[in-house]
Amino acid sequence: MEIHDLKQHFTILDIADRLGIQVNKQGKAHCPFHDDKTPSLQFSKEKNIATCFSSRCSAGTMDIIGLTEKYMKVNTHEAIMQLKEWAGYQPTNGQSKPKESDTLERIAILTKAFQYFENGVKTSRKSKEYLDGRGLVQTTPSRQGTEVGFNSGNFHNRANKNLQATALKYGLIYESIGNSGGYTAFAKDSLVFPLKNQDRKIVSLYFRLLDEKSTNRHFYLKDRQGLYPNYPRPETTKLILTEAIIDAATLLQLPGITNEYEILACYGTNGLTEEHTRAIQSLASLQEITFFFDGDPAGSAGVEKQSQKLKDLLPGVKLCQVETPENEDVNSLYVGHQDKAEELFKHLIKGRKLLTSTENKREVQEPEPKPETTPKPKAKNQEPKANFDASNPNKITYFTETAHYYVKGGLRQELDRLQVSLMIEASQQRNYGRYRNRLDLYENKQVERMAREAAEKLSLRADLVELDLYRLTDLLEDLRDKQTNDGSIKPKVILDNTVTGQCKDFLSKPNLIQRFNDLIGKAGVVGEENNRVFLFCIAASCGMPDTLHALIQGSSGSGKTHLLVKISNFIPDEDVKRFTRVTESSFYNYGMYDLKNKLICLEDLDGMKEEAQLAFRELQSREMLSSSTTGQDEKGNNRAYEKIVYGPIASMACTTKGEIYEDNMNRCFLIAVDETREQTGRIIQYQNRKASGKIDGQEERRITEFIQNCLRMLKPHEVINPYADKVQLPEEAHKIRRLNDLYQSFVKQMTLMNQYRRKKDQKGRLITEKEDLQVAAEIMFDSIVLKIDELDGSLRLFYEQLKTYIKGKGNAYESYSFGQREIRQALNISKTQLHRYINDLLSLEYIQQTGGYANRGYQYKVNWWDDIGAIRAKVKRHLQGQLDQLEIL
Repeated sequence: MEIHDLKQHFTILDIADRLGIQVNKQGKAHCPFHDDKTPSLQFSKEKNIATCFSSRCSAGTMDIIGLTEKYMKVNTHEAIMQLKEWAGYQPTNGQSKPKESDTLERIAILTKAFQYFENGVKTSRKSKEYLDGRGLVQTTPSRQGTEVGFNSGNFHNRANKNLQATALKYGLIYESIGNSGGYTAFAKDSLVFPLKNQDRKIVSLYFRLLDEKSTNRHFYLKDRQGLYPNYPRPETTKLILTEAIIDAATLLQLPGITNEYEILACYGTNGLTEEHTRAIQSLASLQEITFFFDGDPAGSAGVEKQSQKLKDLLPGVKLCQVETPENEDVNSLYVGHQDKAEELFKHLIKGRKLLTSTENKREVQEPEPKPETTPKPKAKNQEPKANFDASNPNKITYFTETAHYYVKGGLRQELDRLQVSLMIEASQQRNYGRYRNRLDLYENKQVERMAREAAEKLSLRADLVELDLYRLTDLLEDLRDKQTNDGSIKPKVILDNTVTGQCKDFLSKPNLIQRFNDLIGKAGVVGEENNRVFLFCIAASCGMPDTLHALIQGSSGSGKTHLLVKISNFIPDEDVKRFTRVTESSFYNYGMYDLKNKLICLEDLDGMKEEAQLAFRELQSREMLSSSTTGQDEKGNNRAYEKIVYGPIASMACTTKGEIYEDNMNRCFLIAVDETREQTGRIIQYQNRKASGKIDGQEERRITEFIQNCLRMLKPHEVINPYADKVQLPEEAHKIRRLNDLYQSFVKQMTLMNQYRRKKDQKGRLITEKEDLQVAAEIMFDSIVLKIDELDGSLRLFYEQLKTYIKGKGNAYESYSFGQREIRQALNISKTQLHRYINDLLSLEYIQQTGGYANRGYQYKVNWWDDIGAIRAKVKRHLQGQLDQLEIL
């Protein structure tokens, strides 16, 4: 029977009925996965699902398998096996149904019953009084205590027929005497304690009647199995055996004892069962067993009998006995000395008597306790048997005796919060599955809720999980303080000495920028020699104080995104964030330092909405974002607070419509993609050679990694430029103020790239040399021309091709008229692209419409014969003349 067949066989309401979940007429039920006062679990018969809509519950939406899995606290395979059993499925080999199904059913009904019994303590005054008289407290999410319930005898009255039948099968109820057809609860008016199997699942129950006058006050379900409180942990070295379950429950409330000893209850003086001995024998690290039985003749006889049994089974283990005062037991001693109970029990255990070992019989004399062995709150980072590992900043681990904790994705960087994505596994029982959640460790309510949910799913103690989370918070705080002074956390790649030496040698030689350019070409960036090194230097500025920005402009399909991706690959991975899409408010929702000194790559600026573009521009120019927003305090009240995201960032973005991004263009270097036929030929040739295997992809990756390592060697420095006032940009340039600032920043970047060859002044600042200004002017020359030119890069390329085509028509070219079809075929341009170019040139009055009709096509002729070559030459002379003059100074 497959999963599809199971979903056809059962409805979600059938499974709810099987599990004992009461669904009302509106299809709602009290959610069993959290404290639900009003029904929040909604069942949909049409979709065959159940969904909890409470914000306090993590159950979410469940199908029949998910509901069975979560309710019975089993894994998916076990849930499917249970569903198959309910469907009457028999294995194909003719065997009877597997024992696994019976076990799961037993666990399910007893877990359900014990949850009901636990709630019964809260409503029963006599059970509370009894527990108070015994000095026992019930476990709650906020305190360590005893797992205990109260059987009022009404469990079966609230159950449906299926649940009643299962309860009858496992002895929770029995048929009433007579012909009434009713049921009577087993061990009514008693405290209930769970007995658990090796997987810490409830497989039986112990009942202790409250009526002290009754001759028999101790009851177990038929087919008794399981141990209390649990199977000892595999790493146990010291074990205390108590005579009764209440005695074990008493010791469990004393951290000074449980920190050193594992506790296990016998079922009376003769109650050391085969299951006890099997569990004890499985403890490979066990060194000592101490009997803590009652101080009466029966207790002494029980110790003698059971110690002899264990002596034969465990000849290498030391056996001891606590000499309990006469007519006292563990619980009576605790009740009589509650104020000093822990000190009393430590004293008694310290003076325990040696029963048998390879040594001579004598009282166990322990060395005087060292200062650190006295019970006191442990200092941070000094918890025994706990391991904190932050060597991988994206997967921080914290292992304790209770559970394994994994902080995925590293630490968020807001100093006023400690948000983590956390995964928890039980330390010993990995088959329980995993618990995942995202929370702020500074929010106590979140921590308490998560500890409770994780403990419920993984069958752990909620108080211990909560304590681990508080310790983990301290460790993460210390880690964050050590990693950074300003609160930012940046994963670091440690380079070995060989790589460091190679990179330093490369960075220390002359003509560094040209050698970088050569490597970029060998790594697979074909042609566009000036554009590629320009973009590379801009991208490399992300780790520097003055970051740079580039706007890559070109027509559709011209290779803008390819160029952006290839160049961004040369930047260390930890410094790059690449986005295909950016939502309106996403930049505002980053952590305070998440974007600090990062390279932001936007593959399509055209797809960003105005709100996102505004945030992007502010990060570029103001180097921070500040927004006033609303949040909730610890009490759930709305309050306003300021959220800040710090830069600076470097950026590269692609667009086909550079002219509409006036604000962006003022902040960026404009880079026009080479769309010439020659460049197209070079790209095709490279693609063909790579497809034929003539280009070594492994070598390209090696070069890319080497360039990344070289950039990791560059450090931020303050730069001074003694020639800053000696070179002036052309006055014709648009937004000359910002362009001059961009130019000065790029000169600084050239100095920083050459930092291993540059001198420093007395303040440790790098000094710019004339070479830096020369290289900067050569690299960004095309960008300066674009700032002067009215036409953007792709439009200028088209216009020059158009003029060349028309001039080829003869001497009367100035009066030559043309149509769009003619130009499309001559220049091999798409209709949409040509239509945009024509409209742009018309609006700028570079061409004019001379005639024609809409249905037959319009005619155009060139109206403005500018000479971009002359403009470029003029700008070149202007800059180079100033640079040459520097040689004279």
